[in-house]
Amino acid sequence: MNCLIVDDEPIAQNILKDFVSKVNHLNLVGCASNANEAFNLVQQGQVDLIFLDINMPGIDGMAFAKIIPQEMHVIFTTAYREYAIAGFDLAATDYLLKPIPFERFLKAIAKAKDAFDSKSHPTSSEKPDFLFVRQDRKMEKVNFDDILYIESFADYIKIHLKDCVSVVRESISNFESKLPASQFLRFHRSFIGNISAITSYTHEFLEIDGKALTISRSYKEEVLKRLQKFE
Repeated sequence: MNCLIVDDEPIAQNILKDFVSKVNHLNLVGCASNANEAFNLVQQGQVDLIFLDINMPGIDGMAFAKIIPQEMHVIFTTAYREYAIAGFDLAATDYLLKPIPFERFLKAIAKAKDAFDSKSHPTSSEKPDFLFVRQDRKMEKVNFDDILYIESFADYIKIHLKDCVSVVRESISNFESKLPASQFLRFHRSFIGNISAITSYTHEFLEIDGKALTISRSYKEEVLKRLQKFE
């Protein structure tokens, strides 16, 4: 992480410089004694983390934190404990009370690194829009959008696609657990349909790909409830 020290006290700057030099994943890109100097360094776009003193002449640390890019992580440093709540209200990564013990500094850096890593390498909450099924000794990709409906028979399922049918040795319930619930609808113990592939429906049937498929009694209430949302 590229870091910047902003403090009007030379002694405080030197202590932080020494601390930063002891942490391998920190790279000091500059020091500033006031907000104006700091802003010029921030504008260069090379700062990930700012050690920011609160009590400074001119623009104080709290005010400065409000004008820097939100993606920059801020660790406030101050001799005044009463600023802690205000600091966290600004979504600061941490708040260090002077004199700063090195152990406490390391704890703040660990929090900053976790936050930095999560932004740099976010964990996607989106699930893929496909899966792989076994076909003739190989795994073939099946896009969810290409599935019309799934039909169960014995220990197998037929995946009816837009241009073909794939036969897979798997239970329909197990296969259902792999499908996005928002896109697929179980309407019979032997059938699952892609909602976007349904061309019409009654209380007894769904029409998919020109075929009238029966809605079983046990699924009827849930099926009609979901489909009526689109009316």
